[in-house]
Amino acid sequence: MENSQTTSIFDMLIWGGASLSLAGLAGLIWCIIFVARARRAKLPEEELRDKLKKALPLNLASLFLSVIGLMLVILGIFLA
Repeated sequence: MENSQTTSIFDMLIWGGASLSLAGLAGLIWCIIFVARARRAKLPEEELRDKLKKALPLNLASLFLSVIGLMLVILGIFLA
């Protein structure tokens, strides 16, 4: 008997979702580090707000990417 492993579309869906979630997690970690450095720098109020405004879109995009990735993982598990 041959031991041939085939990768189904559902396996790819699970691993793709997991990689999207990890990319989103990396973005969230970057945002945390960016904001922590900005707060430690003791910047004036306006400069701190500007830095936080720059981090906000990436933070939201990272959250979105993580949620989509987790949804793909769950969908892959349910359909497999």
